[in-house]
Amino acid sequence: MRFVRYDDDQLGLLTDDGTGVIDLTDRLGLESDEPLVEYIEGDYDAAEYEDADPDHDVSDVHVGSPVSRPGKVIAAPLNYEKHIEEAIADRDITTEEWFSIKDKGYFLKAPSSVVGPDHGIELPFTDRRTDHEIELAFIIGEETKDVTAEAAWDNIFGYTILLDISLRGDQDRSNRKSYDTFCVIGPCVVTADEIDDPQDLRMQLDLNGERRQDENTGDMVYTCADIVQYASLGATLEVGDVITTGTPEGVSELHDGDTIDAEIEDVGSMTVDVTERDVSYADANVTKGGQE
Repeated sequence: MRFVRYDDDQLGLLTDDGTGVIDLTDRLGLESDEPLVEYIEGDYDAAEYEDADPDHDVSDVHVGSPVSRPGKVIAAPLNYEKHIEEAIADRDITTEEWFSIKDKGYFLKAPSSVVGPDHGIELPFTDRRTDHEIELAFIIGEETKDVTAEAAWDNIFGYTILLDISLRGDQDRSNRKSYDTFCVIGPCVVTADEIDDPQDLRMQLDLNGERRQDENTGDMVYTCADIVQYASLGATLEVGDVITTGTPEGVSELHDGDTIDAEIEDVGSMTVDVTERDVSYADANVTKGGQE
């Protein structure tokens, strides 16, 4: 099944052709403003509605992120060999030598950075490089702590596309990757039972019609399950938490007016527009104690 959150707090199923939405909120009596989390925790079953006639056209609703404010967005750094090579070659991407999740751990993106594809991306500064990064992400389906990689697969509810938008520079990753709109998730969550092999999915990103990223998830350094194992060491993963698995090579700079088309095999596709604030980072005047 492919779950979609739309019009702020409504939960539905995408039709097989991706053009229609079958409402679940009314059919199941969901009441939460996080209906996907309510669905998972309430042990609901929407299977009987998969073949229902759609209640809405996708074009008539506002598609949001599957979870509007996840408790955590956990991100794996530098998890594709070719992206590691391009990052080392381009010091705008990273100022550090090669490292992995095992060396320095994961980083966190602010829940307030999460938006759906219909919201779009807003570049915060006119004078700072900001890049796109397509990633396979997944939603945690049950409380998880100290799980083995072998058992971790059972804790994944479903898979989705995530655009990890990244301001380049020397700031901590969690700072420069957490601006508003810097975590685009969607358009849906495909339940884990419908993905034959999460480590064999082609993902592609086009920027203004030009292919920029094109790689298979089988090229990850650490698998989805490896990342769950690491992230759950001594820390509790909760239902609705989002884990994202790193980006392949081909990242490039975004500009006002750009259009991103992102697709992951068997998961879905989404189109995201880019705008820019008229704000210069260099003009920011942050002073100690707020004093002039």
